[in-house]
Amino acid sequence: MKKSFFRWLNTVNKAVLPKLSNKDPNSLTKLQKGILAYRYYVLVNSLD
Repeated sequence: MKKSFFRWLNTVNKAVLPKLSNKDPNSLTKLQKGILAYRYYVLVNSLD
């Protein structure tokens, strides 16, 4: 249940949230860092 939810959430994130992988992490704003951390958290939980 948990893994399938995070997989679904990961696909939604890919479609809705911006991609920040090409930018330097030091130049991101606090909001962009939060989005990046959230996407990373969902990705890690979908892979477990």
